[in-house]
Amino acid sequence: MRARLEETGYLVDEGLAVACFLALRLHRPLFCEGDAGVGKTALASALAEALDAPLIRLQCHEGIDASQALYDWDFPRQLLHLRAAEAAGVTDADRLEGELYDRRFLIARPLLHALETHPSVLLVDEIDRADDEFEAFLLELLSEFSVTIPELGTLRAERPPVVVLTSNRTREVHDALKRRCLYHWFDHPGFARELAIVRRRLPEVSARLAEQVTALVQALRGEDLIKPPGVAETIDWAQALDALGATEVDAELAVATLGSVLKYREDAERARGLDLAAVLAVRGA
Repeated sequence: MRARLEETGYLVDEGLAVACFLALRLHRPLFCEGDAGVGKTALASALAEALDAPLIRLQCHEGIDASQALYDWDFPRQLLHLRAAEAAGVTDADRLEGELYDRRFLIARPLLHALETHPSVLLVDEIDRADDEFEAFLLELLSEFSVTIPELGTLRAERPPVVVLTSNRTREVHDALKRRCLYHWFDHPGFARELAIVRRRLPEVSARLAEQVTALVQALRGEDLIKPPGVAETIDWAQALDALGATEVDAELAVATLGSVLKYREDAERARGLDLAAVLAVRGA
């Protein structure tokens, strides 16, 4: 599993590789929790690529409900069909109702699409943004990998999709949902692993620049920031500097490009007050 994921460019430690393997072997959802930008969403993409399966994504938000996540009826097409039937002289109410709620008028949202697609990887992104009612609904669906549509009956997955749920921990997700899943906490990587990720994702960036940017981000995470930068921001920063033609970075250039890595004014001001030259000096700048 580790080798398959690394072939896609996604580097994993042993704990995450084992979690992914068990999720596949046991057909259990994998619940990924951690700060934003540490690679949770990217894991689902890597799994889809490694398994040669489509990635089906459900982006959660406040107020999301079953019609947005599971299925809905195509009312405009149903209305057109009704008018066409009436124009053709069809008056049998039972027949019309049966035709209106035919499978062809059903719009499959991400959850139903994942149940009907084999194989597939279902990403339920930022479940912590949804409300309690949606959590309960999702728990029921993931327990049986089936859904009952009153007009059509029960639709069950022939083969359960690989399910990855992510949470940035803006609120606690209920224990009942976590118990249904395998759990993995995504921490910020150490220097060596983060550097390896940057080098893998941005092979065109000079080795010296990648090392310096990684060192700067590691130092920034040690500060009391509102939003510590994730691996995604490390990659963005290195990419931005490379776009400027830099093969290495000094303190002045680092300060000028802080907008690539820090997204709060207070964090940027704190970074400007640090001795970035000293951090770079440690890496032989």
